Amino acid sequence: MADERKADIHTYRRRFRTFERLPAEGVPREEVLAVLREMKELEEARWKAGYASGAVYHGADEHVHFLNQAYALHSQSNPLHVDLWPSAIKFESEIVSMVAHMLGAGAPGTEPGTPGEIVGTVTSGGTESILLAMKTYRDYARDKKGISQPEMVVPSTAHAAFDKAAQYFGIKIHHVPIGPDWRADVRAMEAAINDNTIVLVGSAPPFPHGIVDPIEELSEIARKRGIGFHTDACLGGFVLPWAEKLGYPVPPFDFRLPGVTSISVDTHKFGYAAKGTSVILYRGRELRRYQYFTATDWPGGLYCSPTFAGSRPGGLSAACWAALVAFGESGYLEATRRILQTAEKLKKGIADIPELYVLGDPLFVIAFAAREIDIYKVLDAMTDRGWSLNGLQRPPSLHICVTLRHTQPGVAERFLEDLHASVEFVKAHPEVSGGQAPIYGMANTLPDRGFIAEAMKDYMDGWYKLR
Repeated sequence: MADERKADIHTYRRRFRTFERLPAEGVPREEVLAVLREMKELEEARWKAGYASGAVYHGADEHVHFLNQAYALHSQSNPLHVDLWPSAIKFESEIVSMVAHMLGAGAPGTEPGTPGEIVGTVTSGGTESILLAMKTYRDYARDKKGISQPEMVVPSTAHAAFDKAAQYFGIKIHHVPIGPDWRADVRAMEAAINDNTIVLVGSAPPFPHGIVDPIEELSEIARKRGIGFHTDACLGGFVLPWAEKLGYPVPPFDFRLPGVTSISVDTHKFGYAAKGTSVILYRGRELRRYQYFTATDWPGGLYCSPTFAGSRPGGLSAACWAALVAFGESGYLEATRRILQTAEKLKKGIADIPELYVLGDPLFVIAFAAREIDIYKVLDAMTDRGWSLNGLQRPPSLHICVTLRHTQPGVAERFLEDLHASVEFVKAHPEVSGGQAPIYGMANTLPDRGFIAEAMKDYMDGWYKLR
């Protein structure tokens, strides 16, 4: 894998000057900025034209400029130092409140000042939000229930961040196969619960297939068993509430369900904030307190931080706050309407290609597989046409996460034309190999996942090689 991708990773090594050591004399700032501008121009063409799945969720020039202005105004602020930058606390507390009310705060039992009040913190992204939640459940269960060998139960489609949390925090993770409807299997999830289970997980929606898990049933099982339930709405948290208001069939997933005790939601995806912000929400202040870190005996003084990082870029919180208040409900409704209309067009167009079929009936993350042809060769052919799509496994498939970039005139039509042409190319040239098809094909057949993990580590090693 590392050898296959090395040329792509190191393209800039050949094009731009490489700095192995600090330059003896500083490079003039205008020269530095010229290099940064050139890199920006090289990279933005594909995503601006809508060739990327997910990745950039808004991207219009005027919006990016607005976020950059907000960040620049607060680029020196640091939420760690609240005495110097109380603005950062204003931004983050209001971000949490706005997102909480979007996701069911205000429902009976969640009112401010009650034990079930919806609270939270701003984080650096979905992975940190998930890691913090799992660490919180671990510490809560250890303190309140005496559980020293914690376990979590997740559908096999849950985000890999849950595996990361399990590895980092010593939590045993049970991956439960999904059902034929591409959603979490409620009975199988319940059967996996034992006395050490600290949390059940459902996704709204999961990254691979984009179909919301049966959160209502799963969270009620968790409530009756007295364990936590986490809804991972990192991807859908800023789409599903507005899709529901627009009349789309959205199953319950948020704090209106009494069994849901935490939700992760990414403001830097469909919330259209700058990359680097997310929100983790909890039902009740008591649970959130197990997320916090405090040090009382450090010679440097009393130290506390609500999330993993100490110093954090306050400019990102300012830009996030700016995006939320500038969009408002009407802005998110309109954006969601455009995305879902485009997704409907793409779903129909994919289904009309005889060799392909859509997995289930997703809203905006559209996964599709192939009949009788290699879907990964289709992926390679689409890549050759400029598209950056997500390759999936189990089953072999691809997906496109529809964003505002795809709602631009002609983008959906271009995608479907290129997809049809790619399928025809693969049918006419079955002998073609190379690209991602051999990598995914090998990964799906090798029983030794450790071998694949080592290849992935080699791949990451390559990111940091200068020669």
